[in-house]
Amino acid sequence: MATSAVLGFPRIGASREVKKAVEAYWAGKFTADQLTQTAADVKKSNWTSLKEKGVTIYLGSGEFSLYDHVLDHSAAFNVIPKRYVGQGLTPLDVYFAMGRGRQADGVDVPASEMKKWFDSNYHFVVPEFSEETDFKLNFNKANEEYKEAQALGIETRPVVLGPISFLVLGKASKDAKPDFQPLSLLPKLLPVYKQLLADLKAAGAEWVQLDEPILVLDKAAGYEKEYTTAYTELSPVAPKILLTTYFGRLDSNLNFVAKLPIAGLHIDLDRAPGQLDEVIAAVKSTSIALSLGLVSGRNIWKINFQAAIKLGQKAVDALGQDRVIVATSSSLLHIPVTLKSEKKLTPEQKDWFSFALEKAEEVSVLAKVLSGSQDANISSAVKANELSISKRREFERTSDDSVRKRVAAITPDMLERKSPFAVRKEVQKKHIELPRFPTTTIGSFPQTKEIRNARAKFTKGEITEAEYEDFLKKEIASVVRFQETVGLDLLVHGEPERNDMVQYFGEQLNGFVFTQNGWVQSYGSRYVRPPIIVSDVSRPGPITVKWSSYAQSVTKSPMKGMLTGPVTILNWSFPRADVSRELQSKQLALALRDEVIDLEKAGIHAVQVDEPAIREGLPLRRVDWDIYLKWAVDSFKLATAGVSDALQTHSHFCYSDFDDIFPSIQRLDADVISIEASKSDMKLLTTFRHYGYSNNIGPGVYDIHSPRVPGDQEIRDRLKAMLEILPDSLLFVNPDCGLKTRGWKETEASLRNLVSAARWARQQYA
Repeated sequence: MATSAVLGFPRIGASREVKKAVEAYWAGKFTADQLTQTAADVKKSNWTSLKEKGVTIYLGSGEFSLYDHVLDHSAAFNVIPKRYVGQGLTPLDVYFAMGRGRQADGVDVPASEMKKWFDSNYHFVVPEFSEETDFKLNFNKANEEYKEAQALGIETRPVVLGPISFLVLGKASKDAKPDFQPLSLLPKLLPVYKQLLADLKAAGAEWVQLDEPILVLDKAAGYEKEYTTAYTELSPVAPKILLTTYFGRLDSNLNFVAKLPIAGLHIDLDRAPGQLDEVIAAVKSTSIALSLGLVSGRNIWKINFQAAIKLGQKAVDALGQDRVIVATSSSLLHIPVTLKSEKKLTPEQKDWFSFALEKAEEVSVLAKVLSGSQDANISSAVKANELSISKRREFERTSDDSVRKRVAAITPDMLERKSPFAVRKEVQKKHIELPRFPTTTIGSFPQTKEIRNARAKFTKGEITEAEYEDFLKKEIASVVRFQETVGLDLLVHGEPERNDMVQYFGEQLNGFVFTQNGWVQSYGSRYVRPPIIVSDVSRPGPITVKWSSYAQSVTKSPMKGMLTGPVTILNWSFPRADVSRELQSKQLALALRDEVIDLEKAGIHAVQVDEPAIREGLPLRRVDWDIYLKWAVDSFKLATAGVSDALQTHSHFCYSDFDDIFPSIQRLDADVISIEASKSDMKLLTTFRHYGYSNNIGPGVYDIHSPRVPGDQEIRDRLKAMLEILPDSLLFVNPDCGLKTRGWKETEASLRNLVSAARWARQQYA
C-alpha cells in the first residue's frame, strides 16, 4: 500500500518553548541541561503528535535544531572556523557563537554569515571551508535522535543534509586559496558521511532521508560526476536512501539522478506539479520508490484532495502502491504548528487553512485513499474537504473588483520619477541638507519589554487607545532625542507601534487575516507570525503618517518615514493561491503609493520602502527570472514614483546575493539603497565595483543580528574598504538592518561608534 511521510516538522514547540529556553540559556537563566530537556520534550511532542495524526511511517528525526539545521551539520562535522576554537567555550557555546557571535568573558567573535534558505524567509548559517578543513564526526545527531525516538517506541526516518548540498551551500573561508572550491573537499568528506550512515544502519534505521535541495538549481547540472561518486560510495553502507529534493523541479538533473544507486526519490509536486510525468518515466524501469510531495510545506491553505488524488493516482497506476510514498512537499518548518491554537479566526476562515499538524493528517488521508481504503472516516474527510474548497472558491469570487480595476489602469508613466537621479540629487541636497557620509539607521529601535507590555495591555483592553497613543508618543520622543544626542543625521521614529514589519502593515490593510499563534522560525530564536492574504488588498486610510509626522514635530532634523515594500509584504505573508503573485504585489504597491504620497504631504523629508525579500522571491531556475523581476521591480517603482523630486526615497536589502540581478536593483531607481555588508565580509561591494552604481548607497557597517558591539576602529576600517570601491559622494553610513531585536545598551554603544567613524571619514576625506 502507499505509505505516508512528513519531511520535517516545526522545531519551535507549540507554545514557542524552544525560543524561550534558548533565550533563557543566553541570559544565564537556564542551564545546558534544562535546555536539553526542553528540546527533548518538544521532540517527543512532535513525534507523538505526528503518530497520532496517522502518519504510518517515515516520521523524521535528526532535523530538530536549537538554532539552525545547517549550523548543526557544521558543528557535527567539525566545520568550525578557527576564530571560534581555543576560546575556552563549551561546544554548545561555540555553536551559539557561530550563529550569533559572542562578546563576553574576554571572548569577542562575530557571528558567521547568514543567507536565505533558497526562496524562503528562513535563514541558514553559511558553512566555511578551506583546504585546512578537518572533517570528523564530533557527534552523530541523526543517530542520537533516532535512538531517542526509538526509546519512546517510535520508529523514525533520520534526516541528514546531503554531502553535495552541504558543500555547495557553503563558502570559502578567508584563509582559503583564491581559487578554492568547497566541492573539492568531497573526497575528504565522504568517509565521515559513511561513518554517520553506517552508525544509523547499525542502530536499526531502515531508511535515511538525504536532503539534496540544490538539485532544483541550474548549477546542479554540473555536479553529475560528484553525485555519482558520492552516492555510489554511500549506498552500500547506508540504510535505504531517500534522495530528497524540494522547492522546485529537477528538470535535466533528473537524467543523472534517476541513475543513482538510491532506494527512493522525493519530488515537490506542490511547487512543480508539471514534473510528475517526466519523473515517472525516468524511474519506472528502476526499483526506485517515488515520494510525492503533494501536501505543501510552504503554504497554509487546505489541500484540494481531488487535485492531489488525481496526481497521486497517476503515480500509483504507473508504479504500483508499494512504490509510492505520499508526503509533504518539503519540511513543515515554514508553517505554524497547529490550528488548534487559533481562537480568534472565524469558523469560515479556520476552514480555509491547514497548519503543520493538520497537513500531517492530510498526508495520512491521501495515502489511505491511494491505497484503496474503504474506511467511512476517510470518505467523509474527502467529502468535507470538497465542501471546504467549494466555499473558499465562492469567497474568492466575491473579492473587491474596484481594486482589480485600479491595477488594470496602471500606466507606464506611473512607474517613473519626475526627473532622473542626477537632477533629484541636487534638489534633495537643498531640501534635506545632509552632510557628507550622512548617518542613519534602517528604521526600528529596540522593542523593549515595556513596549511589548503596553501593546499587550492595549490589545487586551486593559488601557484605552488614548493611553496607548500617549505611551507611543513618549517612546517616539525618547528615540528622537536619543538620535539627536548620539548625532545621527537622518532620523527615524523607531517604530514602537509595530509588532512586525509585515504584520503591522497587513493589519492596516484590507484583505488580510491574522493568527494568534501562527509562529514561524525566521532564524535562530527570531520567530514571525506571517499575515495571510485572503482577498483583494487596499488601504482604507493612512498607516504611518500620524507617527512619522509626530516624530518630525519634535525635531528640526530631517525625518525618514518607514514602510515595508510590496514584494516583501507579499513574500513574507502567506499569499493567495487563486490569483497571481504579480496581481497581489501590484495591489500592495498601489496601497503603499498612496501612503508615500501622504507622507510627503505631511512634511516628511525621506521615505524608506524596504525590500529585503526581493532577491528571496527570485525563482530558482534562471529561465523564470525575467518575468518575476519585471513585475517585482515595477511594484517597487509603482509604490515610490508618485512623489516630487525633493522626497528622498530609500530601500533596504539584506542577506542576499545581488550580483546576478544587479541590473534589476539599479532599475529600482531608489535615491538611496542600504544593504547588508558586514556579516558577509563586504563581498557585495565587489558587485558594485563590477557594475558601478550612480545612486546613493549605504553598505551596513556592523551586524545587528549579533549582540556584539563593533569598535570605532572596526567601523572605520569598513568605511575605508568601502571607499576603495564606492565614490565618497554617494556613501551613507548605517547598520546592516533594523535594531528591533537589540538591547539599548549595545544599540547606544554601537551607534556612537558608527557616528564617530562617520565624523572621522568627513575629516579624512574632506
